[in-house]
Amino acid sequence: MDLVLEAADRHLLTPYVYPAGWPEEEPCRQLLSLFVITNLGALTLYLLFGTLSYYFIFDHELQKHPMFLENQVRREIAYALRSLPWISVPTVALFFAEVRGYSKLYDNIEDSPYGWSGVFLSMLSFLFFTDMGIYWIHRGLHHKLFYKRFHKPHHLWKIATPFASHAFHPVDGFMQSLPYHVYPFLFPLHKITYLGLYIFVNVWTISIHDGDYRVPRLLRHVINGSAHHTDHHLYFDYNYGQYFTLWDKIGGSYKSPTSFEGKGPHDYLRRLREKGPEQPNGAVDKTD
Repeated sequence: MDLVLEAADRHLLTPYVYPAGWPEEEPCRQLLSLFVITNLGALTLYLLFGTLSYYFIFDHELQKHPMFLENQVRREIAYALRSLPWISVPTVALFFAEVRGYSKLYDNIEDSPYGWSGVFLSMLSFLFFTDMGIYWIHRGLHHKLFYKRFHKPHHLWKIATPFASHAFHPVDGFMQSLPYHVYPFLFPLHKITYLGLYIFVNVWTISIHDGDYRVPRLLRHVINGSAHHTDHHLYFDYNYGQYFTLWDKIGGSYKSPTSFEGKGPHDYLRRLREKGPEQPNGAVDKTD
């Protein structure tokens, strides 16, 4: 994040915003700047990619599903906009630690003993490490001690849209993002690669809420896509993973998506048109 902060200081904050005598490296200034940058960045990623996904990928036919709530899109956006500033508070603390040099982030490819291969391997290890961390955190948030208070708000959206992607309780949202921020304190990672991965994980989170269930046939039981995550919203106890199905299979929580078996939300809508109303197949509404 120091690259973003340095660019903001050089092109905007130092010449146009802050008093000339306030040093760029002063901790209070850095915290304030990081808070603003983090919130503006999160809002931009959420609203930009969420809007693009909603209008160009999301199947609006799903809004006819009986489990799609009244004014749901507006409610998803409103919930996310209320939560993101609170999620940013502990996030900024971790970004501040990065800026102050406590992480293992490095500037130049030459700083890695493994060169470009090290960058590539770090990308893979980032995905597998964060997938593992999110799986166990997400599964823990389904425990009865935490679910109703912290995670249930996200499960309000049974048939989610891309705007549900960031509509979390602040504690839930931060906890599930924690593996992303912990990784560079444990393992070396190129700074620009980290920024790219940060954007990727936000876009991926939007994509698994976009209602587009298409996955290459060979990867259907490897990649945790929108079909898998939709079943998580509908059936509750399955498919906790973020990118892959590996940890769900290890943890015994993997469920083959109903959309791959002709029993998903689109199939329900088709049957609804053909036969008239019926109860959604097996969906779970956890209230406790």
